[in-house]
Parts: sequence; structure tokens; C-alpha cells
Amino acid sequence: MEKPKTTPKDFFLWAGAMVALYVGVYNYIALVWDYINYAIPNPLQPYYGDPYQNGISWEMATLIVLAPVFLLLMWLIRRDILRDATRREVWIRRWAIFLTLFIAGATMVGDLIYVLYAFLNGTDLTAAFLLKALVVLLVAAVGFMHFLADLWGFWEKYPSRNRMVAIATLILVLVTIVAGFFIVGTPQHARLIRFDQQKVSDLQQIQSQIISYYQAKQTLPVTLMDLTNSLSYSTIPLDPQTGTDYDYHITTPPYHFELCANFNAAGSGTQYAYQTAPAVPTTVHTAGGQDNWEHGAGNYCFERTIDPQLYPPITNAPVKAVQ
Repeated sequence: MEKPKTTPKDFFLWAGAMVALYVGVYNYIALVWDYINYAIPNPLQPYYGDPYQNGISWEMATLIVLAPVFLLLMWLIRRDILRDATRREVWIRRWAIFLTLFIAGATMVGDLIYVLYAFLNGTDLTAAFLLKALVVLLVAAVGFMHFLADLWGFWEKYPSRNRMVAIATLILVLVTIVAGFFIVGTPQHARLIRFDQQKVSDLQQIQSQIISYYQAKQTLPVTLMDLTNSLSYSTIPLDPQTGTDYDYHITTPPYHFELCANFNAAGSGTQYAYQTAPAVPTTVHTAGGQDNWEHGAGNYCFERTIDPQLYPPITNAPVKAVQ
């Protein structure tokens, strides 16, 4: 019996399905790993800042698009096989299935070898490590069993079960993405966190300008407008969220002052806890050192004291006249 020829339609349907599968599976595993990293942080590799700036948003977007694309392409492929059984024998199908079986099988074997190697090597098998290994093993095992059943023609014999698997896959992807909103917070909350990070950066800049002003004039500026200098192009940043000025007060002249901002969540300038600000913000004063930028949610003030020994006056040498 003559083997059926692979048409351009066969080639691009299978090529598209495999690209969608491999890229989608990679991003699914990466997304779950990011959840694990965030939920069980490594002290040596802490998870700082906005999680949506560390790949999670890309992984979510990839899954939202590629999961339906893969299922649609596989539905078109199986529809063609039901219409023409010879489509099961085209070379592109067999190559795609055997390649996927090989990659899935090799991944499972490699995953188990790495876990055993870590155990025998005396590596600390943390909960995060074992969860990541389990995720890879389960995803690879599901893919292996699915395409092994496809090779045996199981899905053509039981199309209703194939539809159930497709629906279950979509539900799994959806649940995984929604679960991320409870683990790392929503994108809207992440945007508020980025505002807080910028506010801390602005206050650090203002503090530096206040210290420079003090070193030059041996007094604190009365208002932040005193820091503006057209010759040096220095400007005072505004609150990026509201567009208003930051609060600045001289508490005890000539060394003590405070800088205040309204924060959306508690944090330390880089790492933030996902909690909302109180309905009525309260001013809280820091009790730490000069470089302490830890703050609560709401209106928060940082008390600062200039040490004249650490920041002595800046003396300018006299300018000699040009002969």
C-alpha cells in the first residue's frame, strides 16, 4: 500500500501544534516554578519587587493564547483523520508524536536522575526543590501518556474522551492563572507596588539633595522648592501616583527633618507585602537608622538626622583670576 503524501496543510497543522505545545508547556512549568519561588522563597535568592516584572505576566499571556491554539490545531488534525484515515500515516504526524514521546520520556528520566543525584550528593532537598521536580515529572508524564494514546488511535476511537481532556486542559490552565492572583497578587496590585518603589526612589533622591544643600549652606532647606537649581538642572520629583509634592518638614533644626509619602502597601523599598492601605492613613515614624526605608501602608514618614561629622561642610577653593 502506497504511503499517503504529506500535504502543506498536514505539515503546518502539525508544526503549529508542536510549537504551541512545546512553548506552552515550557511557560506552564516556568509559571508554576515562579509561584513556588514566591510562596517558598529561597533565603539566598529572595524574590524581590513586582512579580509581574519577573516573567509571570509573559508566561500567563503565552498560556492564555497558546493553550486554545494548540487544542484548536489538534481538533483540526483529528477532524481530518476522521474524514480520511490515511492522514494518520503521514510522516509529519509520526515524527511529531515520536519526537514528543522521546522528549517527554527523556524529561521524566532526567528529572528522576537529578532528584536522586541531589539526594545522593547530600543536597538539601527542600520543599521548593521537590515541588519543582514533581511539576516537571507530572507534566512530562501527562504529555507522554496523551501522545502514546494518540499513537495507538485511542482518541479517534473515543472522541468524547478527547473532548473531556481538551476541556480539562483549558480548566487546568485557567485555574493555574487564577491561582496566581491569590499567590502573587493581581496585576493591578503589582502596579501599585511599582508606584511605591518609585516613591521610595524619589524620597532617596530628595534626601540626597537635602544633604547636599546642608553641606553647602549649613542649614536645612525651608521647603523643597529651595532645592531647585536651574544651573545644575536639579528638579524635585513629584508623587508618580497623584502628581503632588512629597511632604517635607523640619522637625528640630538644624539637623532633623522628615520626608513623607502615601504608600499603597507595606514594604522595604524593594520587597513588598500584599496588603492594602488603611482607610484612614496614619503617620508613622521610623525607628531605624538613616538608610532605613521600611514603611507601612498609608501615610508614612521617614525621620532623618544629619550627622555633621559624616556630612561636613563643602569648602570651595577660591577661584584664581585668569592672567
